[in-house]
Amino acid sequence: MYAASKKSKIIVGCILAIGGLFMILPFVWMILSSFKTEAEIAQIPPTILPQHWTFNNFIELFTRLNFFQYLINTLIIVFFSFIGLFLNAMAGYGFAKYKMKHKNKLFYLVLMTMMIPGQVTMIPVYLIIQMAGLTNTLTGIVLPGLVGAFGIFLFRQFMSTIPDELLEAARLDGASEFYIFWKIIIPISRPVLAVQGILTFIGGWNAFLWPLIVANDERYYTLSVGLSLLKGQHASNFALQMAGSSFMVIPIIIIFLFFQKHILKGFNISGLK
Repeated sequence: MYAASKKSKIIVGCILAIGGLFMILPFVWMILSSFKTEAEIAQIPPTILPQHWTFNNFIELFTRLNFFQYLINTLIIVFFSFIGLFLNAMAGYGFAKYKMKHKNKLFYLVLMTMMIPGQVTMIPVYLIIQMAGLTNTLTGIVLPGLVGAFGIFLFRQFMSTIPDELLEAARLDGASEFYIFWKIIIPISRPVLAVQGILTFIGGWNAFLWPLIVANDERYYTLSVGLSLLKGQHASNFALQMAGSSFMVIPIIIIFLFFQKHILKGFNISGLK
């Protein structure tokens, strides 16, 4: 029985390895193609490794196609998204540890917003941003995404597992509420902070639809919007498109490879209670 179990594990492992190889093959080909010339990437039969390695595609992205401005805008969005991460943590801590009237009903109301598709709320949110005079600004792009129901839910679920006795002991020692949150709650919440930080980075880095709607000036476009423009303006230059796509994908792959264990651990812990 042990031999049969070991054999089945080997077979499953081989199947998963083959499936994983087929899954990463397009990404490998995309990254290698970003270092090819336009003529080489269009030749038949295609080559896997570049015959003549070149960085001209990446240089052109930042010198002629304004990708440096798109990068700055994207990093600003990611930075403020991390500020929103701590706002979510504060809200989750409030729902988990503070006693207030109708707290559970209010929390359920927050959860109900997760059932509403973002496309439904996009028009009213845009009208609010327009009335506030924040269209075509980075503030208008950043502000609606600072706080999210999913983040509040994760933090609340995790912080509910923290013993109340620990917080009461800190209060008896004279610690302020902000000190308790910053020095006790935040360090304990590192697993859920890790998973939310990764998701926040991915969401900010891939921001596309909302910046496209709010901004009508190219100065406020993000990398995703810039990549869409690149595919429209240079539809026949596949090498340049591969360079833009690689620049978008590589940071997310690196982040995921280094922190994937935190993603699984954070979801598991947040779902315990």
